[in-house]
Amino acid sequence: MQPTIVLYKKVPEDVLAMLQARFSVVQFDGVNGDNRAAFVAALANAEGLIGASLKIDAGILDAAPHLKAISTISVGTDQFDVDDLTRREIVLLNTPDVLTQTTADTGFALILATARRVVELADYVRAGQWTGSIGEACFGTDVQGKTLGIIGMGRIGGAIARRAACGFGMRVLYTNRTPNVAAEQAYGAQFTALDALLRTSDFVCITVPLTPQTEGMIGARELAKMPPRAILVNISRGTIIDESALITALENGQLRGAGLDVFEREPLSPDSPLLRMKNVVALPHIGSATHETRHAMAVCAAQNLIDAMEGESSGNMVNPKR
Repeated sequence: MQPTIVLYKKVPEDVLAMLQARFSVVQFDGVNGDNRAAFVAALANAEGLIGASLKIDAGILDAAPHLKAISTISVGTDQFDVDDLTRREIVLLNTPDVLTQTTADTGFALILATARRVVELADYVRAGQWTGSIGEACFGTDVQGKTLGIIGMGRIGGAIARRAACGFGMRVLYTNRTPNVAAEQAYGAQFTALDALLRTSDFVCITVPLTPQTEGMIGARELAKMPPRAILVNISRGTIIDESALITALENGQLRGAGLDVFEREPLSPDSPLLRMKNVVALPHIGSATHETRHAMAVCAAQNLIDAMEGESSGNMVNPKR
């Protein structure tokens, strides 16, 4: 008899076929208030779990006494209590490599769009306001040759550094738990303290994972250190920034603008003051959202689960090595 797994996010047909060839698959195209009870009930016999965008809490785990492995179709693991999973001897796997370049593209798109006011001026044209040669009221700011500060020099931070240094001749500063020697050698990135990075960067891009240490790390105090010319970009998690403090800073002209792919609460409320600000580019958490990358993430997550269930080691295991 094939092991039972629960799939809680829709995946491409070929990925579903990968899973069905090896497991008895119970499918949910997302979990909500209408089907949550059925989802929890299905966990009673599940040995594997695969999906994304759902908080996997102790109540869910208690309903899955036979669970051996969870494969998340994401790089972020803030939906899981890794220590609890480790205590329960449940392996957690993620998809760290396949979305690096696409997410870095999103980050740099936000840098360019915010600096050159792309969304605002596209709306200006669409509204029929472009009636003659543009003047200073439509000017943006250069990206080429400016200073980019990267908070978190992991895979995605390194990919953004490459775009900045090699493509736009930017000076790259970064802060990280430890120095990234490879980024320093390849892109001339300079390791610096957070306060110094904030004070001297024209653009600040956040790429750190959400942890108890990074949650709320950019608040009113940190925003006040940034010069009025600066633009803040966040492609990590919304709660790394104190959103109310950011709104105040933008309203008071403390920052030139912000490019945001993530927010404290998602979806972003239509009443959010951020949506009334022309100097804010707001995206619906599209960091890795291309056909190619989302398919590659699903394939990676499926293979992660197959390997874990068959006792194969994986470089994508999140739990501490024992």
